[in-house]
Amino acid sequence: MLTPLLAGLGLGFSLIVAIGAQNLFVLRQGIRREHLVAVVAVCAVSDAALIVLGVSGVGLVLQAVPWLIVVVRWAGAAFLVGYGVLAARRALRPSGETLRLDAPAPSVPDATASSPGVTTRTSGGTALRVRTTPAATLVTCLALTWLNPHVYLDTVFLLGSVASTHGDGRWAFAIGACIASLAWFSALGFGARYLGRWLDTPRAWRILDAVIAVVMFAIALSLVLPH
Repeated sequence: MLTPLLAGLGLGFSLIVAIGAQNLFVLRQGIRREHLVAVVAVCAVSDAALIVLGVSGVGLVLQAVPWLIVVVRWAGAAFLVGYGVLAARRALRPSGETLRLDAPAPSVPDATASSPGVTTRTSGGTALRVRTTPAATLVTCLALTWLNPHVYLDTVFLLGSVASTHGDGRWAFAIGACIASLAWFSALGFGARYLGRWLDTPRAWRILDAVIAVVMFAIALSLVLPH
């Protein structure tokens, strides 16, 4: 069982270690140190569920209904465009957010303004803290995972197909792929905090959000272009 397990581990890492919508979201949450355990858990559990579906043969069933992939592709593209617009807006109209969220506030009247999913603490008109609610964070994470056709292609179809070549060892292969997913998201999320010293200014966050917006738009475009 060791050979298929290592094969699943290696292929799992090779597929997941790539710049994509899900990885960028985990990275951003890790840098913000916000709801990180829940985000990593959602990503790892979702990947595991999709891998199990692929290994169990569901991928072969989905191949019989190609229109479903088309629906998911357009839905995913629409969501990525929306998320990219939000990131571009943050880059163009920064809130003044930095990693120093616990900095002492000046001795002037404070006010707290709320919007759906976001809480912003202001002092003298300067944003000191911007936090997303757990519900909004998890909904975004689930959407970036389950509305991404590449996730299905990598986990359900590709990993499922390769796992079938290992015969009785296919579930050991699946375990290896699941371990790779959990290890990667944990390393990406919890390791992101060490980038804090480079992202402790509003300008750095604007650059990060601009990169996120460009990647989101590029992925969305790749989903709707002829394949």
